[in-house]
Amino acid sequence: MTTDQMREHDKRDDQIDGPVLAEGVDEDPVEGNRRLFTGPAYMAVACVSIIYAVVHMLALNGVSISAWTGIDLPFLPQFPLETWNFRIMHIAGALALGFLIFAAHSFAEDTGTGRQTRLFSLLAAAFGIPALIAGATAIGFSAQIASGTLPQMGGLTTWAAFPGTPTYAAEVNWFGIPLLIATFGAILSGWFERRARDSFAASDIVLALCGIVVAIYLIAIYGTAARNSVGTTFVPIGVAFAATAGSALILELTRRVAGLALVVITGIFLLYTFTAHLLPGLLAVDRAYSWQRFFGHVYSDAGILGPTTAVSSTYIILFIIFAAFLQASKVGDYFVNFAFAMAGRARGGPAKVAIFASGLMGMINGTSAGNVVATGSLTIPLMKKVGYHKKTAGAVEAAASTGGQIMPPIMGAGAFIMAEVTGIPYQDIAIAAIIPAILYFASVYFMVDLEAAKLGMRGMREDELPKLNRLIKQVYLFVPIIILIAALFMGYSVIRAGTLATVAAAMISWLTPQAMGLRAILKAFELAGIMSIQIIAVCACAGIIVGVISLTGVGARFSNVLLDLAGVSQLLALFFAMCIAILLGMGMPTTAAYAVAASVVAPGLVQLGIPQLTAHFFVFYFAVVSAITPPVALASYAAAGISGANPMETSVASFRIGLAAFIVPFMFFYNSALLMDGTTIEIIRAALTATFGVFLLSAGVQGWFMGGRSVWFLRIALIVAALFMIEGGLFTDLIGLGAAIAIYLVQRLLKPRPDAAIPVRGAD
Repeated sequence: MTTDQMREHDKRDDQIDGPVLAEGVDEDPVEGNRRLFTGPAYMAVACVSIIYAVVHMLALNGVSISAWTGIDLPFLPQFPLETWNFRIMHIAGALALGFLIFAAHSFAEDTGTGRQTRLFSLLAAAFGIPALIAGATAIGFSAQIASGTLPQMGGLTTWAAFPGTPTYAAEVNWFGIPLLIATFGAILSGWFERRARDSFAASDIVLALCGIVVAIYLIAIYGTAARNSVGTTFVPIGVAFAATAGSALILELTRRVAGLALVVITGIFLLYTFTAHLLPGLLAVDRAYSWQRFFGHVYSDAGILGPTTAVSSTYIILFIIFAAFLQASKVGDYFVNFAFAMAGRARGGPAKVAIFASGLMGMINGTSAGNVVATGSLTIPLMKKVGYHKKTAGAVEAAASTGGQIMPPIMGAGAFIMAEVTGIPYQDIAIAAIIPAILYFASVYFMVDLEAAKLGMRGMREDELPKLNRLIKQVYLFVPIIILIAALFMGYSVIRAGTLATVAAAMISWLTPQAMGLRAILKAFELAGIMSIQIIAVCACAGIIVGVISLTGVGARFSNVLLDLAGVSQLLALFFAMCIAILLGMGMPTTAAYAVAASVVAPGLVQLGIPQLTAHFFVFYFAVVSAITPPVALASYAAAGISGANPMETSVASFRIGLAAFIVPFMFFYNSALLMDGTTIEIIRAALTATFGVFLLSAGVQGWFMGGRSVWFLRIALIVAALFMIEGGLFTDLIGLGAAIAIYLVQRLLKPRPDAAIPVRGAD
């Protein structure tokens, strides 16, 4: 959101002139370090971004460019691509695009003097020489392998790169060392080089080139028998050099697009790899790992090219393209306006709009913080206007946007990784997520509604809201979502269903003023390419952590700890698992948070005898809510930036609003019917009693029950009654229900004096 847009929304705090209409919700927010190109530079980057997205769409649907165009050119990729090659190209494209678009610094910072800029630009450009040397060497290796002159073993070309051989010397002296000099030199010089926002930086061009060089070498070498040596001491030295440079590039791009939190956590895991043999107890390993072995292991399907990149290169980028097409057709604006028309009249209306709109937007948005920026720019100022404190307004939006990550059918991006890791069909995961998603949003809704009742807030007036009858005439804009759901339930693959929904989004736009012609379609693909950079970098960075865990076996040792705790108390083991999942997820996007927690925590839960789906949902749920858990809560911090409140206060408030949601995973652990595992009667009863339990918990936290304020001991009783309904058994449910009735009678008949009334607080 731009500064001008935020100022415009702030004007609504005092008065709303006419109906509130969402505009610009679909606009892609411009980050502080994103370059804004014009002229030929823009056209070049736009073309690369379009090609990157289109190639993925064609590859995922098995379309051969040569067959499609009738032109047989040797440099055109033939689909389907070999899996590892496709993932390597997927990461390389994101690295190249990312470094060209996202600068190493914010453009709000001091750009330095012209002389300093020229000096560091010249220094950075000089690092292009070793990058070109490494690239020429990698191309030479590729040509040598493709020549057919090398000996074969088991149908695969051998690659002899042992110490003392000419190939080994070439890999070290003409590929590895120049590549590392170029990579680390360009990263360091990029921190100091300052160029105008509409121009390329020399260091970024060198980094983009290094990313491509890494891909050329790895694709060439992994096409030989050398792939079988990955993870062993016999891995070619060049692979270790390429993986080291590739990992450094991934970490630097992650820093630029997602901040330092994930980079620092990854750095701690990397440090652990090389010091684990020196540590005592649980964290110790029996031997030291060499640099060559580790980095030869990490750039494989056990690390960077593993489940996280498998998902980002298929499902995630496909649904980013889908989201880009929805944005191009302004469906996001319609979603928010529809939410206002449906929920705006209720007390505290804008807060309930935030819940509704954020659920709709969040399921197609891969990050909680991104969802906050998209919908919160409109809802947060309006919440402040109707009486919510600014920290509460930001907290409500953060909690609601976070829940979008568990809203089926798309569920952000983490669910795709769950399908990849567990082997459970994505459709089954989406169905199982229905009741947990309802419980999450119900808990936030109850907290918001009871807060509004407690503070005596009003809803929005009829003249302040979009006209529902007009919006109903455009209900066809939901068709792409409906087609996606229908295709999944009809048995189509996720990729085919997503493709059909994307095509439908373009066709539906023809019924609106935003009809998508060729220019708009290309713009959507361009937007998709840019939108995908962050999530691809995050997934690749999470892959480094997964590689550390798989090599060192630290995840298995955490599983043993959970088993030991379960011998004392299964609830204690679950609580420990919850803490680890939240801790690992703090400051990380949902996708990375779940990927790491799934490697460390979920296997231990499965060993406890917990069904695989339940174990992974338990971990996934807490990885999601880590976005509103202090002290590092990305969604809350993003909301605080819009509301003007203190970030830490906002994160504490969002944690309080989402408190009931922290109980939900324990509910479906004790009652698997909440994950659609049971008879129809069991599922319905479990859903109803769990929803009532969430209501009781919200009422206890807020101190407002059945139309009146509750005295402190009744609040405690409400929380206890809610906890009785967690187990899901008939007897415990009856106890919880009976306790709720008793509390109501005490409050109505005995009328104990409630706590001192809380005055209505204004927006400031």
